[in-house]
Amino acid sequence: MRITAVTCVKNEGPFLLEWIAYNRLIGVTDFLFYSNDCTDGTDALLDALAARGGVMHLPNPAKGRAYQMEALKDCAHQSIVQQADWLWIADVDEFLNIHVGDHTIPALIEACQNPQAISLSFQFFANGGVESFSDRPVIDQFTNCHNPDIWCGETAIEVKTLTRRDFPLGYYGAHRPFIRKGADIRPRWCDGGGRQVPQKFLVAANPRRIRKFPAKGARQLATLNHYALRALDSYLVKNDRGDVNRENRAFDDTYWRERNDPAWEDRSILRLLPALQAALDEMKSDPDIARLHADCVARHKARRDELLAQPAYQAMRAQLQKASPLPPQEEDMLLRLGLM
Repeated sequence: MRITAVTCVKNEGPFLLEWIAYNRLIGVTDFLFYSNDCTDGTDALLDALAARGGVMHLPNPAKGRAYQMEALKDCAHQSIVQQADWLWIADVDEFLNIHVGDHTIPALIEACQNPQAISLSFQFFANGGVESFSDRPVIDQFTNCHNPDIWCGETAIEVKTLTRRDFPLGYYGAHRPFIRKGADIRPRWCDGGGRQVPQKFLVAANPRRIRKFPAKGARQLATLNHYALRALDSYLVKNDRGDVNRENRAFDDTYWRERNDPAWEDRSILRLLPALQAALDEMKSDPDIARLHADCVARHKARRDELLAQPAYQAMRAQLQKASPLPPQEEDMLLRLGLM
């Protein structure tokens, strides 16, 4: 079975090897990376990996700012996607955690009785008080998350989707495929519990539920661990990667607080940690790969140091350090009830 993972990256160099190694463990056979405007060595590391096979690296084709949309439009024309039995579109901070069989994508597909699409619900993993970047597996550093069935007071949680080659495709979205207009069939489309997804989600009938549905019961077979925050210092570098001019507006910590809910502990993904560490050691036994990875790590730390020399980022770091551990919506509710 050929399974191709497609992702867009910008300055994700320190995290590439873990994500590739982990996805290979769960059955991904091929990778298509689109990169843009990298300054941390991401592109050089991807080129070296591509030269060794199993990885394809392309410049993002976007002419404007719609990087992900343009890349997903382009990927449908690439042979590495066209020849795949299944396509997995995800980001480098997202790890598919499969709870059945041998914990691989083929085992998940079998447990779901081979549908044409499987949408997996996010689980957002908190920062856990980790301030400094450490060059070791992300999945080992962060083990607390929100209640898996509720996020920020909402039962509907976003998903990412595995898509089979014969899906009646109109186009790929970042979170789910969209059915071709005029298609005379409705695909068998499961959630992470093996159940048919809600009809309004399937046909994209409700704009508020195009990329999410209620998570209760939706992760019996698999879930999607999302490490959106990582270490505090890496989060600062992640913000710098974007386009916000922090000097000219106040920093909004809502994104951080919404994803920093540590109410639940979930260590289930660590079942794969020994195999992951062995796979990483093997990848780094290639001296060029090890050197390029170390260069990405060094540049990541250097950029952190440059940012922390700026008053705006010093203030941002201090604000996040003292931010409430409660998501804004939960804190507002407690205030209304007079419980705070």
